[in-house]
This record gives sequence, C-alpha cells and structure tokens, in this order.
Amino acid sequence: VDKATEQAVGQEVLRSVTPGQQVVKIVHDALVEMLGAESSELNVNVAPPAVVMMVGLQGSGKTTTTAKLAKRLSEKERKRVLMASLDVARPAAQEQLAVLGRQASVDTLPIVPGQPPVEIAARALQSARLQGYDVVLLDTAGRLHVDDALMAEMKAVATTSKPTETLLVVDSLTGQDAVNVAKGFAGEVELSGVILTRMDGDARGGAALSMRAVTGKPIKFAGTGEGLDAIEPFHPQRVAGRILGMGDVVSLVERAAETIQMDEAEKLAAKMAKGKFDLDDLRMQLDQMKRMGGLGALAGMLPGLKGMKGAMDKAQDGKALVHLEAMLSSMTATERAKPAVINAKRKIRIAKGSGTTVQEVNKLLKMHQEMEGAMKRLKKMGGLGKLAALFGKGGLEGAMGGLMGPGAVPPGIGGPGGGGLPGLPGGGAAPFGMPPGFDKFGKR
Repeated sequence: VDKATEQAVGQEVLRSVTPGQQVVKIVHDALVEMLGAESSELNVNVAPPAVVMMVGLQGSGKTTTTAKLAKRLSEKERKRVLMASLDVARPAAQEQLAVLGRQASVDTLPIVPGQPPVEIAARALQSARLQGYDVVLLDTAGRLHVDDALMAEMKAVATTSKPTETLLVVDSLTGQDAVNVAKGFAGEVELSGVILTRMDGDARGGAALSMRAVTGKPIKFAGTGEGLDAIEPFHPQRVAGRILGMGDVVSLVERAAETIQMDEAEKLAAKMAKGKFDLDDLRMQLDQMKRMGGLGALAGMLPGLKGMKGAMDKAQDGKALVHLEAMLSSMTATERAKPAVINAKRKIRIAKGSGTTVQEVNKLLKMHQEMEGAMKRLKKMGGLGKLAALFGKGGLEGAMGGLMGPGAVPPGIGGPGGGGLPGLPGGGAAPFGMPPGFDKFGKR
C-alpha cells in the first residue's frame, strides 16, 4: 500500500485517463510485482525420471491436484507420468489416487499393503527407471495440522527420492491459516513452488499475495474447479486483474480455444448471421458453456461481472444448466428445430420427461425467443461486423443495449477498469459481448 501511495502521489495524470484509473494501474503493477511478475514453469525437463513431491495438509485438495497435474503433463507436455500415493495413514487414500489415475488415463504405482512411505517412494523410482517414465508424482500424506511426525516423514521421503520439484498445495479459501501452513512447511522442507486450489472461489486470489510473500517461492499452478482439467499455470498479471475485479479475458479465450469445436462454431456463426437460432443451437451453446466451467466461471473471467458470478454461484448455475439440458433432451428433433410447434400438451410432456415444471419450460422457450429476436435485430443492423462499433460505445452495456433494447444489462456490468492504460488488462469496455440473452439467463 505504501509503495503504491508513494508512486501515485504527485504523479501527473495522462490526458486519456482519469486519476482513479491511473491509481488502478499503479496498484495493478504493484500487485503483479508482488506476485512474481513472470509465470514460473514446472522443472521436469531433466534426466528422467523427474520427481515431483506434493506436500500439504489434509483437505487442501492434494490428491486431486496430483491427478490434475499428471493429466496436464501427460496431455499437454507429452510426458509419461507415474503417480504414487505415499499416504498410508488416511483410509483408502491410495485407492483414491488409483481411481483418479484411471479417470485421467495416467498410470499409478500398484498398491502393496503395509509398505511404509519411504519404501513406496523407492519402489516408484525403480519402476519409473525400469519402465521409462519421464515424471514421477509422489502424493505424500497430509495431516490436520503441521506436526513433527509429518515433517520427519517428508524429510525421509525427500532424502530417498531427491525431488526436482517440491510443491506445497494450499487451499486459497483458508485465509490466514494458509499463511501459517506455508510458514510451517517452508521452515522444514525445501519448497520449489506453491499450487493454490479453489481459485475459482470468492477469494479471487488474495491468498496468492500471502503465499508469495511468506515462502518466497513462485506460485506455479492454480486449481480452478473440480474436474481433472481444472488446473492452469499461475499468471501474475491475470490474477492481479481478478483481484482488482477486472476479470481475466486471456484465460477465458484460452479455455474457449481448448473446448469449443471450431466446425460447430462456424456453422452457428453462419446461422446467426442469417438471423436464425433454434433450440439445437441453444443446446450446443449450453454444452460449450458447461465444458468451459459453467456460467459462474465465465462471469468470473470477464471485467465487471464479479457481482453476476456471485449470483450465479448462489443460484447453483451448474444445476440450472443440467435442468436446461434435460428439457432440451426431452424434446423431439422437430420441436428443437421448430419451437413454434410446442403447444401446451407438448410442454406437459417435456416437463414430465425432464423432471421440471411447465413454468420452467416456458422460461426456456421465452429465453430462446429473446435470443432469436436478438439475432434478427443483429441481422438488420448489418451482421456481426457491426459489433465492433457497439463495443466502442459503452462496452458490454452498449452492445447489449443495442441488441436487446435499453435496460437489458444489469447495472454495474462493464464497470471500472484501466481505461486503455498500457499494460493494464480490461478497461471501461468489455473486450467482447456476452451471448444474446446471457444476462437474463444468469438471473434465472
């Protein structure tokens, strides 16, 4: 705070921005510097096998994070990965890692009942050398709190395995406790980095500041959900943007590139350009949203949509998406292609088939009508090419207002940002608009 104040006081304000926006830029830069300025890569490009030891308390998501990291290394870096559970204290901990390994299509070390952690680690290294694995992930035992027995066990495992990376897994929602955990581990074990779990929660990344300051080690990854794909490299600039409520559009675009099927997207864009949008198209969009983490995850990455993210989380948007999918699946192909044929009798059948009510079916049809109407208005305005002009006039609010009429966007969306400051993500305007009808969909 003192550093940001020192930089801000007496500084001349650029013509193109307000004093408030320039202060946001200064705070943003200070946060990026605190978080480490640059992303830190995982050091696994060594003479195989590279050993990565995962440490942390029980309940921090260590075992799941081990499987996520293994899947990422296997799929994105083309490494042969072997996982081994050293947790002999927690019931079924080794079986849990084996199940996660099958789900992630990653090999796990066969379980030998009664074998102590140090011997399991030695067996894992021997198997990796004999079978040609590139990386060995060791999931060590957790405790409810840091104690001497835990530290002694970890030191013994580290002496045997000589890890190239020792990663501390910490729950970002535990607040000050996370700092105490980091202090305890950093004082006893030679950490090489930190992984923060549940970064998709309301904390937004404040714990990241504490982790970096206390351990002096880089934050390498962040867990962003429950799925085995929900882990991403930690980018200080993006997290600084999330902390300041600016969103993280870069991560959103990356996630979209990984999940959206381009051929389907091109077909949909061609239909939308003609002003056509049926329930099959809506179903495809919902499926893509689901693959990208749901509405809450998308809202959390867009500037000014933090308030909507909280509302969606409370409304259990995952459950809402399931209901919408169930209703769409209960319709015939004809009904999805021509929603106008859905009369009262058909609505009752759809509601019964999907476990919902007729009122919910009506809401779905109304939402589709609004989206279809927006497509037709877009066509009259000259197609998708006109959107760029809209974004220059009030950002998301201006764009949605132009498509859906005044008052369509909830107040506060497209809120404060960097105002076009160099090096600062976001701004007064969102970089692109939400799908037509998205705001009303979020409210429901």
